[in-house]
Amino acid sequence: MAIRQITIIGTGLIGGSIGLGMKARGFRGRIVGCDRAAALEHAADKGAIDKGETDPIHAARNSEVIVLATPVGAIVDLIEILGPSLSRQTLLTDVGSTKALVVERARMVLGKIAGKRFLGGHPMAGKEHSGVDSADPDLFQNAAWLVTPLPGQNIDDGLSGEFLGWVERLGAKVAVLEPLKHDLLCAWVSHLPQMLSTALAASLVEEFGPGAPLLPAGGRALNEMTRISSSPYSMWRDIALTNKKNIQDALLKLEQRLAHIRENLDTRELARQFERAHQLKKK
Repeated sequence: MAIRQITIIGTGLIGGSIGLGMKARGFRGRIVGCDRAAALEHAADKGAIDKGETDPIHAARNSEVIVLATPVGAIVDLIEILGPSLSRQTLLTDVGSTKALVVERARMVLGKIAGKRFLGGHPMAGKEHSGVDSADPDLFQNAAWLVTPLPGQNIDDGLSGEFLGWVERLGAKVAVLEPLKHDLLCAWVSHLPQMLSTALAASLVEEFGPGAPLLPAGGRALNEMTRISSSPYSMWRDIALTNKKNIQDALLKLEQRLAHIRENLDTRELARQFERAHQLKKK
C-alpha cells in the first residue's frame, strides 16, 4: 500500500525534519501536522507540512502513517487516544527516546494486532535547540534509526516496510533492537552524555557565574562537552522518568570511575585510565 498521506504529531525539530526530508526526497503525498496553532503556522511557513490540525484525531484521519514526534510522556498518551480509533490499515510509529514503556503501551492498547499497526522507532539524531526553526531535511543523514519491533513482527512488511524505506531515503541506517536493550544502550550512549554535559555546565555556572567568558577560553573541548547542555528539560524530563533505573546505574558507574581518577591523579593508575579510554574505537 502506497503512503498517500502521513500525519506528524509534533512539528518540532524531529517532526519538522521528517517532513522537510521527505519532501526534499520526492514524497508526493500530503503531510499533515498536528501541534499548537502557532507551531503549525511556523511548520507550514517552513514547508515541513501541507496542512495543520490541532486535534490529533482529526489530524490522523485518512493517513496511512502517523508519526508521534512528541516527548515520550505525550507519545504514551497519544497511543491511548489514537489507538482505538485507527483503521486497521493505518501504521502508528514514534520517535521516542525510550522504548520499553512505549512499546508496552502499544501492545496493551492495540492487542493482538499491535505487531501490524505499531512500529517503535528512535532516530539517533538531534540538536541542542528544539523547534521547527532548527529542523533540517538532512538531519538524519548517516544517523542510526533504532527500531524496536514486537515479538514476531515483520518490520519489512506492508506500510512498516514502506515507511522504513523512507527512513533510509532520509539517509538513516535502520537497526533493530529489543525495547529493553534499546533503553539500556541509550542510557549509556545518549542519556548519560546529556546528564554529563548538564552537570558540567551547571557546575561551571555555579563556580564562575553565568556571564563568565568560559567557552572561548576553554576552546573546542569545552564547547563540545557543553553544547548539548542547552537541550530542553521538557524533553529530558520524560526520558529520565521512563528510563530512570538504567540512567541511575550508568551515572553511578561513571561516578565511581571519576572518584577513582580523582584519587589517583598522582599515581600510575591515571595513565592506565587514559590507556583504557584510548581503546574506545571512534568509528
